[in-house]
Amino acid sequence: MNQASIQLDPSWLQRIGDQFDQPYMAELKAFLKAEKQHKQILPKGHQWFQALNSTPFDQVKVVILGQDPYPTPGHAHGLCFSVQPHVLPLPKSLQNINKELLQDLGVDNRHCGYLQPWADQGVLLLNAVLTVEAGKPGSHQNKGWERFTDKVIETLNQERSGLVFFLWGGYAQKKGRLIDASRHLVLQSPHPSPLSAYRGFFGSRPFSQANTWLQQQGQTPIDWQLPTSTS
Repeated sequence: MNQASIQLDPSWLQRIGDQFDQPYMAELKAFLKAEKQHKQILPKGHQWFQALNSTPFDQVKVVILGQDPYPTPGHAHGLCFSVQPHVLPLPKSLQNINKELLQDLGVDNRHCGYLQPWADQGVLLLNAVLTVEAGKPGSHQNKGWERFTDKVIETLNQERSGLVFFLWGGYAQKKGRLIDASRHLVLQSPHPSPLSAYRGFFGSRPFSQANTWLQQQGQTPIDWQLPTSTS
């Protein structure tokens, strides 16, 4: 992987493009190339950096951190927790996100799990690991992606102020060490998965807290309502 071959939004490329010249990224590239020879890697290659390409650096308002892409073919498209249009039923974690959103703001998104409209408004939907082998969640952890996404968070923390970070679950909360909570709003809770949502995710009201914070910063709040049609 090198800067010349990466299709990355210029606002990100100028800030973190040097990562593609690092030895760890060369090792990651070699790993992915070998995996693609005989395994299905998700999402498709042109969608690996979809989160960064959808939300340029200067437009980020909210960061939602996920773990790794959905391992079910046809679901992941490069935005954490999001599925491609017309995927139903929604993954369990996304169903629980929608339940909390309904309780928090009265927004009903049970019809849709395609979160691109959030990304377009400044919600960076970033997984810690950007690829996965089909059918094997967590299969690309500790191969280099975490170091890359750490750099994304570090850069946002240092060069921006007044952002909102959603850290859902222990995996996302590990990146909390990279965030200055005196300059940004950090909202931590259990993960929305069925295993932990009832331990404090439900009732945490992250969406209303984020919008209140953004308004206090003089920013336009996020419209969390997804359109009834993505066609």
